[in-house]
Amino acid sequence: MTRKIMLLGSGELGKEFVIAAQRLGQTVVACDSYAGAPAMQVADAAEVFDMLDGDALAAAVAKYRPDLIVPEIEAIRTERLYEFERQGVQVVPSARAVNFTMNRKAIRDLAAVELGLKTARYFYATSLDELKEAARKIGFPCVVKPLMSSSGKGQSLVKSAEGLDEAWRYGCEGSRGDIRELIVEEFVPFDSEITLLTVTQKNGPTLFCPPIGHVQKSGDYRESFQSPPIAPEHLAEAQRMAAAVTEALTGAGLWGVEFFLSHEKGVYFSELSPRPHDTGMVTLAGTQNLNEFELHLRAVLGLPIPEITFERLGASAVILSPVATPAAPVYEGLERALAADPRIDIRIFGKPSARLNRRMGVAVGYAPLDSDLDGLRDRVKTAADQVKIHE
Repeated sequence: MTRKIMLLGSGELGKEFVIAAQRLGQTVVACDSYAGAPAMQVADAAEVFDMLDGDALAAAVAKYRPDLIVPEIEAIRTERLYEFERQGVQVVPSARAVNFTMNRKAIRDLAAVELGLKTARYFYATSLDELKEAARKIGFPCVVKPLMSSSGKGQSLVKSAEGLDEAWRYGCEGSRGDIRELIVEEFVPFDSEITLLTVTQKNGPTLFCPPIGHVQKSGDYRESFQSPPIAPEHLAEAQRMAAAVTEALTGAGLWGVEFFLSHEKGVYFSELSPRPHDTGMVTLAGTQNLNEFELHLRAVLGLPIPEITFERLGASAVILSPVATPAAPVYEGLERALAADPRIDIRIFGKPSARLNRRMGVAVGYAPLDSDLDGLRDRVKTAADQVKIHE
C-alpha cells in the first residue's frame, strides 16, 4: 500500500499532510519554490523549483515518477496536470478540479452559471476601465480580488469610486501566476461565514465535517472554531451545494468549501479549495475522530472513512510575525502560552524566514461539547497572543 506522493507546495498545511502520510507508511517528495519549507522538514525528499515553470515541473515528475500528485498551493502550471493524468499519475482530487479551483473565474462560473448555486453578483475586469464599469454596475461597497491568489492577497473592500485605482493596483500586485484579471463582487451583508470540509471518496459516500466558523481580516484567516450554531436548513443547503460542486469537479479528497450565511437571504456559495483548508487547522485540536489532513490522505489513497464523528469543541488562532527577518525568527512566550490551560497547544510551522504578518504558527484548543465556545475562543486567542516573534 506504499505510494510515492509528490506534494506541490510545502507550507504548514502540507507539513501536516506529510505527517499524516508518514504515519501510514507513505513516501513523500515535498516541492516548493524555496528551500527549508515546512513540509520539506518531515518529507522523504525535497525539490526546489518554480512550479509555474511547466518544464521544471515535468522534470521533477520524470525524476521521481510519483504515483500521486497532491497540489497544496495555487501557483502551479496547472494545465500540465492533465498531461500527468494521461500518463497514469493520480492528480488529487483531479486535474479538472485543480484547474477549475485554482482560478476564481472557472469555479465561479461553474457554481453560478452551470450549477445554479447562489453567489454574490460578479463581473470580471482585465483593465482599470473594465473595473470601473463593473463597480458601477454592482454598486458600492464591492469586493475586488485577483482571479488567482491565496491568503487574501490582493483583495480589497472598495467603498467608493475613489478607491478603484488602488484596488486595481493592489489586485494585480497580489495575483499569483501570470493572470492579470480581477473579479468584482457584490458585497454580501452576511451574518457569519463558514468552511464546510467536504470529503469525496473513491468507494464511498460524500461526507461532511461539522461546519467551521472563521474570522478573516483582509481576506486572510485569523481564527476558526468548530462548531458554531447554524440553522439546520442553512446547514442542509450548504451541504447540498458542496456536494453538487465537488461532484461536478470530480475526484477524491478533502475540499474546503466556503459559504456566507444570512438570516434573511440564506446561504451563498463563496469559494472552494481542493485540499485541506487553513481554517481546518482547528481539527488539530482533536475535534473529530480524524483531522482534515488524515481525511485527505485516506480519501486520496482510497482507504475507507466509515464516518466522521464530532468529539469536542475546538478553536484556533494564528500567530503572525510583526517583523520581517531574512533568517529564522526567534520565538518567545511559549511557556506562558502553554501554562494557562492544559487543553491548549501551540504549533510552530518552522518557516525559515518571516515577513510582516506572515503566518508563523497557530494556537489550538479544545473543550467538551457542552462548553462555552466563545470562552474557548478567547482562551485560544490569548494563548496565541503570548507568543512573540522577533529577529
